[in-house]
Amino acid sequence: MQTRLFLPLILLLGPLAVYGADAPATPPFLEEQSLFVEQGDGIALYRIPGIVVTAKGTALAYCEARKFTGGDRGESEIYLRRSTDGGKTWEKPVQVAHHGPRVHPRNPHFPASSMDKDHGGPDEQTVGNPVAIAGKDGIIHMVYCVEYMKAFYIRSEDDGLTWSKPVEITEVFEKLRPKHDWQVIATGPGHGIQLRSGRLLAPFWMNSYAPSSMRSHASTIYSDDNGKTWQAGDVALGANETIAVELSDGRVMLSSRNGKKERRRLMTFGPDGATGWSEPVFASEILEPGCMAGLTSHPGTKETPGPVLLHSNPHTTDLEKQARENVSVSASFDDGQTWPVRRLLKPGPSAYSDLAVLPDGTILCFYESGDPIPVVKRKREWAYSSLKVARFNLSWLMDGRATAKETKSPPATSENNQ
Repeated sequence: MQTRLFLPLILLLGPLAVYGADAPATPPFLEEQSLFVEQGDGIALYRIPGIVVTAKGTALAYCEARKFTGGDRGESEIYLRRSTDGGKTWEKPVQVAHHGPRVHPRNPHFPASSMDKDHGGPDEQTVGNPVAIAGKDGIIHMVYCVEYMKAFYIRSEDDGLTWSKPVEITEVFEKLRPKHDWQVIATGPGHGIQLRSGRLLAPFWMNSYAPSSMRSHASTIYSDDNGKTWQAGDVALGANETIAVELSDGRVMLSSRNGKKERRRLMTFGPDGATGWSEPVFASEILEPGCMAGLTSHPGTKETPGPVLLHSNPHTTDLEKQARENVSVSASFDDGQTWPVRRLLKPGPSAYSDLAVLPDGTILCFYESGDPIPVVKRKREWAYSSLKVARFNLSWLMDGRATAKETKSPPATSENNQ
């Protein structure tokens, strides 16, 4: 499958007609605070942020709590914090998954690049890649993985206060084996969406590390009966960590992490979030360092009519994980065809991120952040000291309207996850 670059033919023409040269009437603001800090509450490291806003306006921020080490494999759980005042204050963290039987034996498959790392002992259990979907009826759905080989579904019917017992849905992925004999599966990470049709949609990716075998492929799972049963959609593109958004015309766009030499985010479009995916294209304005990203839709404001697509990720093309930095937020006014607005959110070390929008239009970006004085001293830059939530509005983002053409990037060298 060939890929091509988006040509930014209307980089500033459309948006300038919207917000023009006049200063926005709404004062810009940016506030942020740390929600999870490494070594806090007996947890070695918190990573892989996700965030949604429920039908009642409650913000739910969740992540992996890696108990003993910071590695991708090892004992970990999923923690969540709630905010009922627009992200200003947050309730204490609670574990929401996994509360089912422990999975044994552990998944023996690892990428060659991590074989020498500490993955924990045989009795440890990796629970991760949480993906929440805020239903329009107030129900919150969540899918997640255990040991990158089993998937589970839970739900909350009281605005995220309590959660159901986990139901295993690994069978959905097992049905893909005749065509894609995966060794690892991973939902999301980030958040999923509910389409106008009512369909629940959660991206996932799968991979095999065997020589001469399949590389990463990204797709979606979906439910048309409010989470009772799940199905797998068609494979959308050759990529891994993926996020989805519904466009103004009802189509679905996926934005995917990839290790392609272009070092740009890879996008594909489909009519229903499960089938008929278009040929993947690169978003030329959004750099890709091999990192998870956030994506959501904003209804717009009086000064900036919507819908406006928002995209967050590190603004760099360096694929070295220790070089992740400069998480930035970009905006599109034409359903993801161009991204003429970008503003730097976190200068310096920063990595994974996710986005959500409150009922009053305030934007929440939940992201991995390095701190000037880290809790644990290291010999290199560290993007994962804490998980922070930033609160800002479109007026703040519009101050980043000017974007320069990017320089040509060197070839990519890897596409490992996390």
